[in-house]
Amino acid sequence: MIQISALSFGYKGKSLLFENLNLSLNEGHIYGLLGKNGAGKSTLLKNMAGLAFPAKGKCLYKGVNVSSRPVSVLQDIYFIAEELFVPSLTPLQFAASTGGFYPQFSKTDFDNYLKVLDVDPVAIMDKLSFGQQKKVMIAFGLATNTSLLIMDEPTNGLDIPSKVQFRKLMASVLTDERCVIISTHQVRDLDSLIDTLLVLDNREIVVNQLMDEVAEKLTFGFYSDTTDMRVLYEEENIRGKNAILQNTGQYGKVDLELLFNAIISNNIPVIELLKNHE
Repeated sequence: MIQISALSFGYKGKSLLFENLNLSLNEGHIYGLLGKNGAGKSTLLKNMAGLAFPAKGKCLYKGVNVSSRPVSVLQDIYFIAEELFVPSLTPLQFAASTGGFYPQFSKTDFDNYLKVLDVDPVAIMDKLSFGQQKKVMIAFGLATNTSLLIMDEPTNGLDIPSKVQFRKLMASVLTDERCVIISTHQVRDLDSLIDTLLVLDNREIVVNQLMDEVAEKLTFGFYSDTTDMRVLYEEENIRGKNAILQNTGQYGKVDLELLFNAIISNNIPVIELLKNHE
């Protein structure tokens, strides 16, 4: 669905955020894009959506270069930015004025998602809290039923109950024809939601791995003492150590936050294990 080839991008007067970056993304997946603040996650998403233009290389969506911004591409991609600028309209008015740009938009779906997310459909959007505004745009983005949905920090501004609602809702809407990409620095918000992990670091995608494959290669646990264990990465607290070890046959839950910390600290054994699928 998305094919990024030899992409290089940098803002004027600054060093490159990406250099010769390559990435393929397919429908039927919820991708979690992780990276340190300033790594370029938002910029990469904007390149995918045709909102930023590479210095070199290209990003194709279903074989079409998104930089040319044809209507056929724009009506099949929806991008939810981290920072929102909502109009002085109700959610229902916004849907009536904007939904027509997306051929697969469903007002029935939109009404249902607003209800699930506990948003008043007749409240004026720019008078709502940031979290409520974010939920309106999440509901609208889902209701467009575009093949590609890109979400940049969608859980920013959401309280804990709303994050639970968001995860449940996202898990329910994925189809074999749809691709969802979620970028966040709040790693725990993606637990049990994403099926594929992407990590952007040092101007490249250093990990692109199915979560099931991560669980097959690595095991995560808490130990009082790791002296005699072949630990790949560990973090100590007052009770013991959270550790990552190479999996020798035990299948368990991935500690996404611990894994992310290992990767961005340039833990070579962990990164190399996760690269072995390529």
